[in-house]
Amino acid sequence: MIPQWKNSRNLRERLVIEGDLILETPTHLGNGDADSPLDMPLLLDPLEGKALLPGSSLAGALRAAVCLYLSEDVARRWFGSVSGTHSQESFILVDDALGEEPKTELRDGVAISPKTRTAEERRKFDMELLAAGTCFRVRLEVLVPKENDEVLQAVAIALTALEQGRIRLGKRKRRGFGRCKVPRWWVKRYDMQTPAGLKAWLEDSAPAAEGPHIADILGIPVSLPPQKGLSIHAVLALQGSLLIRSDFGEANAPDFVHLHSRRPGAEGPVPVLSGTSLAGALRARAMRIANTLGKDGEAWTDRLFGNRQYGKQRKKLTTSRLWVEETVIENPLELVQSRVKIDRFIGGAFPGALFSEQPVWGKLKEETLVYVDLLLEPPYTQNDRMEADIGLLLLVLKDLWTSDLPLGGEASVGRGRLHGKYAQIAWGDQTWEIREADGGLSVTGDKTSLEKFVQAFVEAKL
Repeated sequence: MIPQWKNSRNLRERLVIEGDLILETPTHLGNGDADSPLDMPLLLDPLEGKALLPGSSLAGALRAAVCLYLSEDVARRWFGSVSGTHSQESFILVDDALGEEPKTELRDGVAISPKTRTAEERRKFDMELLAAGTCFRVRLEVLVPKENDEVLQAVAIALTALEQGRIRLGKRKRRGFGRCKVPRWWVKRYDMQTPAGLKAWLEDSAPAAEGPHIADILGIPVSLPPQKGLSIHAVLALQGSLLIRSDFGEANAPDFVHLHSRRPGAEGPVPVLSGTSLAGALRARAMRIANTLGKDGEAWTDRLFGNRQYGKQRKKLTTSRLWVEETVIENPLELVQSRVKIDRFIGGAFPGALFSEQPVWGKLKEETLVYVDLLLEPPYTQNDRMEADIGLLLLVLKDLWTSDLPLGGEASVGRGRLHGKYAQIAWGDQTWEIREADGGLSVTGDKTSLEKFVQAFVEAKL
Protein backbone atom coordinates (compact mmCIF):
# COMPACT_ATOMS: atom_id res chain seq x y z
CA MET A 1 0.00 0.00 0.00
CA ILE A 2 1.32 3.45 -0.92
CA PRO A 3 1.67 5.74 2.13
CA GLN A 4 -0.80 8.63 2.12
CA TRP A 5 1.99 11.22 2.33
CA LYS A 6 3.22 10.00 -1.06
CA ASN A 7 -0.19 10.62 -2.68
CA SER A 8 0.61 14.26 -3.27
CA ARG A 9 -1.71 16.13 -5.63
CA ASN A 10 1.21 18.31 -6.80
CA LEU A 11 -0.55 21.56 -6.07
CA ARG A 12 0.77 24.84 -7.37
CA GLU A 13 -1.55 27.11 -5.42
CA ARG A 14 -4.78 27.30 -3.48
CA LEU A 15 -7.49 29.91 -3.94
CA VAL A 16 -10.03 30.83 -1.30
CA ILE A 17 -13.02 32.54 -2.95
CA GLU A 18 -15.85 34.20 -1.03
CA GLY A 19 -18.89 36.12 -2.21
CA ASP A 20 -22.21 37.47 -1.02
CA LEU A 21 -24.98 35.49 -2.68
CA ILE A 22 -28.29 37.39 -2.60
CA LEU A 23 -31.65 35.81 -3.43
CA GLU A 24 -33.67 37.85 -5.94
CA THR A 25 -36.81 35.70 -5.76
CA PRO A 26 -38.18 33.36 -3.07
CA THR A 27 -36.22 30.12 -2.80
CA HIS A 28 -36.98 26.70 -1.37
CA LEU A 29 -34.06 24.77 0.13
CA GLY A 30 -35.88 21.83 1.68
CA ASN A 31 -34.92 19.55 4.56
CA GLY A 32 -37.00 16.55 3.52
CA ASP A 33 -38.70 16.34 6.93
CA ALA A 34 -41.84 14.21 6.58
CA ASP A 35 -43.01 14.96 10.14
CA SER A 36 -43.28 18.73 9.69
CA PRO A 37 -46.73 20.38 9.75
CA LEU A 38 -45.75 21.85 6.36
CA ASP A 39 -45.53 19.71 3.24
CA MET A 40 -42.21 21.30 2.20
CA PRO A 41 -40.34 22.87 5.14
CA LEU A 42 -37.06 24.79 4.87
CA LEU A 43 -33.62 23.55 5.84
CA LEU A 44 -32.30 25.56 8.81
CA ASP A 45 -29.06 25.34 10.77
CA PRO A 46 -29.93 23.24 13.85
CA LEU A 47 -27.55 25.18 16.12
CA GLU A 48 -28.34 28.81 15.29
CA GLY A 49 -31.64 28.51 13.45
CA LYS A 50 -30.30 30.50 10.49
CA ALA A 51 -30.98 29.84 6.83
CA LEU A 52 -28.63 27.19 5.44
CA LEU A 53 -27.39 26.75 1.87
CA PRO A 54 -25.78 23.29 1.66
CA GLY A 55 -22.44 23.13 -0.10
CA SER A 56 -23.70 20.10 -2.02
CA SER A 57 -26.52 22.16 -3.56
CA LEU A 58 -24.20 24.96 -4.65
CA ALA A 59 -21.55 22.53 -5.90
CA GLY A 60 -24.14 20.67 -7.97
CA ALA A 61 -25.34 23.93 -9.54
CA LEU A 62 -21.76 24.99 -10.38
CA ARG A 63 -20.98 21.56 -11.80
CA ALA A 64 -24.07 21.75 -14.03
CA ALA A 65 -22.89 25.14 -15.32
CA VAL A 66 -19.48 23.69 -16.24
CA CYS A 67 -21.22 20.83 -18.08
CA LEU A 68 -23.36 23.33 -19.98
CA TYR A 69 -20.66 25.84 -20.96
CA LEU A 70 -17.63 23.51 -21.23
CA SER A 71 -18.17 19.75 -21.17
CA GLU A 72 -19.06 16.83 -18.89
CA ASP A 73 -15.45 15.60 -19.06
CA VAL A 74 -14.18 18.88 -17.62
CA ALA A 75 -16.82 18.73 -14.87
CA ARG A 76 -15.84 15.16 -13.91
CA ARG A 77 -12.16 16.02 -13.95
CA TRP A 78 -12.41 18.96 -11.52
CA PHE A 79 -15.59 18.32 -9.51
CA GLY A 80 -14.79 14.65 -8.96
CA SER A 81 -16.34 11.45 -10.25
CA VAL A 82 -17.30 7.93 -9.23
CA SER A 83 -17.11 5.04 -11.71
CA GLY A 84 -17.46 1.52 -10.35
CA THR A 85 -14.77 1.01 -7.73
CA HIS A 86 -12.76 4.03 -8.89
CA SER A 87 -13.40 7.52 -7.57
CA GLN A 88 -11.67 10.85 -8.00
CA GLU A 89 -11.74 13.61 -5.41
CA SER A 90 -12.92 17.08 -6.32
CA PHE A 91 -10.42 19.90 -6.78
CA ILE A 92 -13.15 22.42 -5.84
CA LEU A 93 -14.25 22.40 -2.21
CA VAL A 94 -17.58 24.13 -1.51
CA ASP A 95 -18.57 24.95 2.07
CA ASP A 96 -22.04 25.14 3.57
CA ALA A 97 -23.18 28.77 3.74
CA LEU A 98 -25.09 30.30 6.65
CA GLY A 99 -27.52 33.10 5.95
CA GLU A 100 -29.40 35.49 8.17
CA GLU A 101 -32.24 34.86 10.57
CA PRO A 102 -34.69 33.59 7.97
CA LYS A 103 -37.56 35.71 6.72
CA THR A 104 -39.95 33.20 5.26
CA GLU A 105 -43.00 33.07 3.03
CA LEU A 106 -45.63 30.37 2.72
CA ARG A 107 -47.10 29.49 -0.64
CA ASP A 108 -50.05 27.29 -1.47
CA GLY A 109 -49.92 25.02 -4.47
CA VAL A 110 -52.73 23.07 -6.08
CA ALA A 111 -53.15 20.94 -9.20
CA ILE A 112 -55.98 22.01 -11.51
CA SER A 113 -57.89 19.38 -13.48
CA PRO A 114 -57.69 20.18 -17.22
CA LYS A 115 -61.21 18.77 -17.72
CA THR A 116 -63.18 20.41 -14.90
CA ARG A 117 -60.83 23.39 -14.39
CA THR A 118 -61.21 22.94 -10.65
CA ALA A 119 -58.80 21.78 -7.95
CA GLU A 120 -57.98 18.08 -8.03
CA GLU A 121 -58.53 16.04 -4.90
CA ARG A 122 -55.49 15.31 -2.70
CA ARG A 123 -53.27 17.53 -4.85
CA LYS A 124 -52.96 20.58 -2.59
CA PHE A 125 -49.69 21.33 -0.80
CA ASP A 126 -47.90 24.17 0.94
CA MET A 127 -44.28 25.25 0.64
CA GLU A 128 -42.02 27.30 2.90
CA LEU A 129 -39.72 29.73 1.08
CA LEU A 130 -36.80 31.95 1.97
CA ALA A 131 -37.78 35.53 1.18
CA ALA A 132 -36.04 37.46 -1.59
CA GLY A 133 -33.15 39.53 -0.21
CA THR A 134 -31.76 36.74 1.97
CA CYS A 135 -27.94 36.83 1.82
CA PHE A 136 -25.45 33.96 2.13
CA ARG A 137 -21.66 34.30 2.40
CA VAL A 138 -20.50 31.49 0.10
CA ARG A 139 -16.96 30.12 0.29
CA LEU A 140 -15.01 27.88 -2.10
CA GLU A 141 -11.45 26.58 -1.99
CA VAL A 142 -9.86 25.76 -5.34
CA LEU A 143 -6.85 23.43 -5.58
CA VAL A 144 -4.74 24.28 -8.63
CA PRO A 145 -2.33 21.53 -9.77
CA LYS A 146 1.01 22.24 -11.41
CA GLU A 147 1.06 23.05 -15.13
CA ASN A 148 -2.73 22.98 -15.47
CA ASP A 149 -4.96 26.07 -15.38
CA GLU A 150 -8.09 24.34 -16.67
CA VAL A 151 -9.58 24.21 -13.18
CA LEU A 152 -9.31 28.01 -12.96
CA GLN A 153 -11.12 28.37 -16.27
CA ALA A 154 -13.89 26.05 -15.05
CA VAL A 155 -14.22 28.02 -11.80
CA ALA A 156 -14.22 31.36 -13.62
CA ILE A 157 -17.00 30.22 -15.97
CA ALA A 158 -19.14 28.67 -13.23
CA LEU A 159 -18.86 31.66 -10.91
CA THR A 160 -19.47 34.12 -13.76
CA ALA A 161 -22.72 32.26 -14.48
CA LEU A 162 -23.61 32.59 -10.79
CA GLU A 163 -22.62 36.26 -10.84
CA GLN A 164 -24.87 36.96 -13.85
CA GLY A 165 -27.90 35.21 -12.39
CA ARG A 166 -27.80 32.25 -14.80
CA ILE A 167 -27.69 29.70 -11.99
CA ARG A 168 -30.73 29.06 -9.83
CA LEU A 169 -30.97 27.22 -6.55
CA GLY A 170 -33.53 25.04 -4.83
CA LYS A 171 -36.87 23.67 -5.93
CA ARG A 172 -39.14 24.82 -8.79
CA LYS A 173 -36.45 26.89 -10.46
CA ARG A 174 -38.33 26.81 -13.77
CA ARG A 175 -41.29 28.55 -12.15
CA GLY A 176 -39.47 31.65 -10.98
CA PHE A 177 -38.01 30.50 -7.67
CA GLY A 178 -34.32 30.41 -6.75
CA ARG A 179 -33.03 33.33 -8.83
CA CYS A 180 -29.88 34.78 -7.25
CA LYS A 181 -26.79 36.86 -7.95
CA VAL A 182 -23.38 37.65 -6.45
CA PRO A 183 -22.53 41.38 -6.67
CA ARG A 184 -19.02 41.14 -5.16
CA TRP A 185 -16.18 38.64 -4.74
CA TRP A 186 -13.13 38.30 -2.47
CA VAL A 187 -10.21 36.08 -3.55
CA LYS A 188 -7.11 35.01 -1.59
CA ARG A 189 -4.28 33.22 -3.39
CA TYR A 190 -1.63 31.03 -1.73
CA ASP A 191 1.54 29.73 -3.40
CA MET A 192 1.82 26.12 -2.21
CA GLN A 193 5.36 25.69 -3.60
CA THR A 194 7.02 27.96 -1.03
CA PRO A 195 7.18 27.72 2.76
CA ALA A 196 5.89 31.30 3.06
CA GLY A 197 2.83 30.51 0.94
CA LEU A 198 2.08 27.33 2.89
CA LYS A 199 2.42 29.21 6.19
CA ALA A 200 0.12 31.98 4.95
CA TRP A 201 -2.49 29.37 3.94
CA LEU A 202 -2.34 27.76 7.38
CA GLU A 203 -2.76 31.15 9.03
CA ASP A 204 -5.30 32.44 6.47
CA SER A 205 -3.30 35.65 6.31
CA ALA A 206 -3.10 36.52 2.60
CA PRO A 207 -4.58 39.85 1.46
CA ALA A 208 -7.83 39.55 -0.49
CA ALA A 209 -8.37 40.96 -3.97
CA GLU A 210 -11.97 42.08 -4.42
CA GLY A 211 -14.24 43.23 -7.20
CA PRO A 212 -17.61 42.73 -8.90
CA HIS A 213 -16.34 40.34 -11.60
CA ILE A 214 -14.63 37.08 -10.72
CA ALA A 215 -13.09 36.77 -14.19
CA ASP A 216 -11.25 40.09 -13.77
CA ILE A 217 -9.91 39.09 -10.36
CA LEU A 218 -8.64 35.73 -11.65
CA GLY A 219 -7.31 37.30 -14.86
CA ILE A 220 -9.21 34.84 -17.05
CA PRO A 221 -11.41 36.28 -19.82
CA VAL A 222 -14.91 34.81 -19.81
CA SER A 223 -17.63 35.38 -22.38
CA LEU A 224 -20.71 33.25 -21.81
CA PRO A 225 -22.82 32.48 -24.88
CA PRO A 226 -26.42 33.70 -24.94
CA GLN A 227 -29.01 31.34 -23.59
CA LYS A 228 -30.38 28.98 -26.21
CA GLY A 229 -34.05 28.87 -27.04
CA LEU A 230 -36.99 31.16 -27.67
CA SER A 231 -37.39 34.10 -25.27
CA ILE A 232 -40.55 36.16 -24.87
CA HIS A 233 -40.86 39.37 -22.88
CA ALA A 234 -44.40 40.73 -22.88
CA VAL A 235 -45.91 43.80 -21.21
CA LEU A 236 -49.65 43.65 -20.65
CA ALA A 237 -52.12 46.04 -19.03
CA LEU A 238 -54.49 44.79 -16.36
CA GLN A 239 -58.15 45.23 -17.18
CA GLY A 240 -60.36 45.09 -14.11
CA SER A 241 -58.86 43.03 -11.30
CA LEU A 242 -56.55 40.10 -10.67
CA LEU A 243 -56.69 37.73 -7.71
CA ILE A 244 -54.13 35.01 -7.02
CA ARG A 245 -55.10 33.97 -3.53
CA SER A 246 -52.73 33.85 -0.61
CA ASP A 247 -54.15 32.04 2.41
CA PHE A 248 -51.46 33.26 4.77
CA GLY A 249 -52.56 36.84 5.42
CA GLU A 250 -52.22 39.02 8.49
CA ALA A 251 -54.76 39.23 11.30
CA ASN A 252 -57.87 41.29 10.54
CA ALA A 253 -57.05 41.13 6.82
CA PRO A 254 -59.76 40.42 4.22
CA ASP A 255 -60.73 36.79 3.73
CA PHE A 256 -58.85 36.56 0.42
CA VAL A 257 -55.82 38.72 -0.44
CA HIS A 258 -53.83 38.76 -3.65
CA LEU A 259 -50.40 37.15 -3.42
CA HIS A 260 -47.62 39.45 -2.14
CA SER A 261 -43.91 38.72 -1.94
CA ARG A 262 -40.81 40.52 -0.64
CA ARG A 263 -38.33 41.99 -3.10
CA PRO A 264 -34.89 43.57 -2.46
CA GLY A 265 -35.22 47.36 -2.19
CA ALA A 266 -38.96 47.37 -1.55
CA GLU A 267 -40.28 48.64 1.78
CA GLY A 268 -42.64 45.70 2.18
CA PRO A 269 -44.22 42.82 0.28
CA VAL A 270 -45.37 43.77 -3.22
CA PRO A 271 -48.06 42.14 -5.41
CA VAL A 272 -46.66 39.60 -7.86
CA LEU A 273 -47.73 37.36 -10.71
CA SER A 274 -46.45 33.95 -9.60
CA GLY A 275 -44.71 31.75 -12.11
CA THR A 276 -46.65 28.69 -10.92
CA SER A 277 -50.03 30.34 -11.56
CA LEU A 278 -48.97 31.68 -14.97
CA ALA A 279 -47.50 28.33 -16.05
CA GLY A 280 -50.69 26.52 -15.04
CA ALA A 281 -52.84 28.87 -17.12
CA LEU A 282 -50.49 28.58 -20.12
CA ARG A 283 -50.49 24.80 -19.91
CA ALA A 284 -54.28 24.57 -19.75
CA ARG A 285 -54.71 26.86 -22.74
CA ALA A 286 -52.02 25.03 -24.77
CA MET A 287 -53.87 21.76 -24.18
CA ARG A 288 -57.16 23.35 -25.20
CA ILE A 289 -55.67 24.73 -28.43
CA ALA A 290 -54.12 21.39 -29.34
CA ASN A 291 -57.35 19.50 -28.64
CA THR A 292 -59.35 22.00 -30.69
CA LEU A 293 -57.13 21.31 -33.70
CA GLY A 294 -57.65 17.58 -33.33
CA LYS A 295 -54.24 16.87 -31.78
CA ASP A 296 -53.23 15.02 -28.63
CA GLY A 297 -53.36 17.86 -26.11
CA GLU A 298 -51.74 15.86 -23.32
CA ALA A 299 -48.78 14.90 -25.50
CA TRP A 300 -48.21 18.45 -26.72
CA THR A 301 -48.37 20.02 -23.26
CA ASP A 302 -46.15 17.30 -21.81
CA ARG A 303 -43.68 18.13 -24.57
CA LEU A 304 -43.41 21.77 -23.46
CA PHE A 305 -44.27 21.70 -19.75
CA GLY A 306 -42.97 18.28 -18.73
CA ASN A 307 -44.81 14.99 -18.19
CA ARG A 308 -47.75 15.03 -15.81
CA GLN A 309 -49.74 12.14 -14.38
CA TYR A 310 -53.32 12.16 -15.73
CA GLY A 311 -55.69 9.98 -13.74
CA LYS A 312 -54.19 6.51 -13.25
CA GLN A 313 -51.40 7.02 -15.79
CA ARG A 314 -47.86 6.30 -14.65
CA LYS A 315 -45.49 8.32 -16.83
CA LYS A 316 -41.84 8.94 -16.24
CA LEU A 317 -41.68 12.52 -14.98
CA THR A 318 -39.64 14.99 -17.01
CA THR A 319 -38.65 18.58 -16.40
CA SER A 320 -40.33 21.50 -18.13
CA ARG A 321 -38.65 23.03 -21.17
CA LEU A 322 -40.51 26.29 -20.52
CA TRP A 323 -39.03 28.63 -17.91
CA VAL A 324 -41.65 30.98 -16.44
CA GLU A 325 -40.58 33.94 -14.32
CA GLU A 326 -42.31 35.38 -11.27
CA THR A 327 -42.74 39.11 -11.87
CA VAL A 328 -43.83 42.17 -9.88
CA ILE A 329 -47.10 43.88 -10.85
CA GLU A 330 -46.33 47.53 -11.53
CA ASN A 331 -48.50 50.42 -10.35
CA PRO A 332 -51.43 48.42 -8.91
CA LEU A 333 -54.44 49.69 -6.99
CA GLU A 334 -55.42 47.56 -3.98
CA LEU A 335 -59.03 47.85 -2.83
CA VAL A 336 -61.18 45.64 -0.63
CA GLN A 337 -64.38 44.31 -2.16
CA SER A 338 -67.19 42.74 -0.13
CA ARG A 339 -69.20 39.95 -1.71
CA VAL A 340 -72.13 37.82 -0.62
CA LYS A 341 -73.64 34.58 -1.83
CA ILE A 342 -77.28 34.84 -2.96
CA ASP A 343 -79.83 32.14 -2.17
CA ARG A 344 -81.34 31.37 -5.57
CA PHE A 345 -84.68 30.28 -4.08
CA ILE A 346 -85.51 33.32 -1.93
CA GLY A 347 -83.35 35.89 -3.76
CA GLY A 348 -81.79 37.03 -0.48
CA ALA A 349 -78.37 36.74 1.12
CA PHE A 350 -77.20 33.22 1.98
CA PRO A 351 -76.59 32.94 5.77
CA GLY A 352 -72.92 32.97 6.76
CA ALA A 353 -71.70 33.58 3.20
CA LEU A 354 -70.49 37.19 3.42
CA PHE A 355 -66.78 37.53 2.62
CA SER A 356 -64.28 40.17 1.57
CA GLU A 357 -61.52 40.12 -1.04
CA GLN A 358 -58.53 42.31 -1.81
CA PRO A 359 -57.43 41.78 -5.42
CA VAL A 360 -55.16 44.13 -7.34
CA TRP A 361 -57.03 46.51 -9.66
CA GLY A 362 -55.99 48.18 -12.86
CA LYS A 363 -55.84 51.96 -12.83
CA LEU A 364 -57.62 54.02 -15.47
CA LYS A 365 -55.19 56.88 -16.15
CA GLU A 366 -51.91 55.22 -15.20
CA GLU A 367 -51.99 51.68 -16.51
CA THR A 368 -51.27 48.78 -14.18
CA LEU A 369 -48.69 46.65 -15.99
CA VAL A 370 -48.14 42.91 -15.75
CA TYR A 371 -44.92 41.41 -17.16
CA VAL A 372 -44.62 37.95 -18.68
CA ASP A 373 -41.12 36.52 -19.20
CA LEU A 374 -40.76 33.09 -20.82
CA LEU A 375 -37.85 31.02 -22.13
CA LEU A 376 -38.49 27.88 -24.19
CA GLU A 377 -35.48 25.57 -24.34
CA PRO A 378 -34.69 23.59 -27.50
CA PRO A 379 -35.88 19.96 -27.63
CA TYR A 380 -33.72 17.41 -25.88
CA THR A 381 -33.19 15.38 -29.07
CA GLN A 382 -31.35 16.83 -32.03
CA ASN A 383 -33.81 15.52 -34.64
CA ASP A 384 -36.82 17.04 -32.90
CA ARG A 385 -38.13 20.21 -34.58
CA MET A 386 -38.81 23.28 -32.46
CA GLU A 387 -40.82 25.33 -34.98
CA ALA A 388 -44.08 23.61 -34.01
CA ASP A 389 -43.44 24.25 -30.30
CA ILE A 390 -42.89 27.94 -31.02
CA GLY A 391 -46.13 28.03 -33.02
CA LEU A 392 -48.14 26.62 -30.12
CA LEU A 393 -46.57 29.07 -27.68
CA LEU A 394 -47.37 31.99 -30.02
CA LEU A 395 -51.03 30.93 -30.14
CA VAL A 396 -51.13 30.90 -26.34
CA LEU A 397 -49.52 34.36 -26.26
CA LYS A 398 -52.18 35.63 -28.69
CA ASP A 399 -54.96 34.51 -26.33
CA LEU A 400 -53.21 36.22 -23.42
CA TRP A 401 -52.72 39.39 -25.50
CA THR A 402 -56.39 39.59 -26.57
CA SER A 403 -57.84 39.08 -23.05
CA ASP A 404 -59.12 35.61 -23.98
CA LEU A 405 -56.90 33.85 -21.45
CA PRO A 406 -57.58 35.06 -17.86
CA LEU A 407 -55.08 34.54 -15.06
CA GLY A 408 -55.65 33.81 -11.40
CA GLY A 409 -58.93 32.91 -9.74
CA GLU A 410 -62.55 33.97 -10.23
CA ALA A 411 -62.23 34.28 -14.00
CA SER A 412 -65.98 33.59 -14.20
CA VAL A 413 -66.70 37.00 -12.64
CA GLY A 414 -64.32 38.87 -14.95
CA ARG A 415 -61.05 38.84 -13.06
CA GLY A 416 -57.62 38.25 -14.57
CA ARG A 417 -58.12 39.83 -18.02
CA LEU A 418 -55.02 41.35 -19.62
CA HIS A 419 -54.51 43.39 -22.77
CA GLY A 420 -51.25 43.34 -24.70
CA LYS A 421 -49.10 46.48 -25.00
CA TYR A 422 -45.68 45.29 -26.11
CA ALA A 423 -43.86 42.01 -26.74
CA GLN A 424 -40.32 41.15 -27.77
CA ILE A 425 -39.65 37.70 -29.20
CA ALA A 426 -36.13 36.41 -29.87
CA TRP A 427 -34.93 33.13 -31.33
CA GLY A 428 -31.39 32.67 -32.54
CA ASP A 429 -30.44 35.72 -34.61
CA GLN A 430 -34.08 36.65 -35.28
CA THR A 431 -35.95 39.26 -33.25
CA TRP A 432 -39.53 40.51 -33.45
CA GLU A 433 -41.24 43.38 -31.65
CA ILE A 434 -45.03 43.65 -31.39
CA ARG A 435 -46.71 46.86 -30.28
CA GLU A 436 -50.24 48.12 -29.91
CA ALA A 437 -50.76 50.86 -32.51
CA ASP A 438 -53.97 52.70 -33.58
CA GLY A 439 -56.28 49.89 -32.56
CA GLY A 440 -54.14 47.29 -34.32
CA LEU A 441 -50.67 45.79 -34.15
CA SER A 442 -47.30 47.02 -35.32
CA VAL A 443 -44.84 44.18 -35.95
CA THR A 444 -41.12 44.78 -36.40
CA GLY A 445 -39.37 41.83 -38.00
CA ASP A 446 -40.26 39.16 -40.53
CA LYS A 447 -44.01 38.60 -40.10
CA THR A 448 -44.04 35.60 -42.42
CA SER A 449 -41.66 33.73 -40.09
CA LEU A 450 -44.14 34.03 -37.22
CA GLU A 451 -46.90 32.68 -39.45
CA LYS A 452 -44.64 29.79 -40.51
CA PHE A 453 -44.20 28.78 -36.86
CA VAL A 454 -47.97 28.59 -36.39
CA GLN A 455 -48.39 26.68 -39.63
CA ALA A 456 -45.69 24.23 -38.54
CA PHE A 457 -47.70 23.47 -35.40
CA VAL A 458 -50.95 23.06 -37.36
CA GLU A 459 -49.31 20.54 -39.71
CA ALA A 460 -47.13 18.78 -37.13
CA LYS A 461 -47.82 15.25 -35.90
CA LEU A 462 -46.41 13.58 -32.80
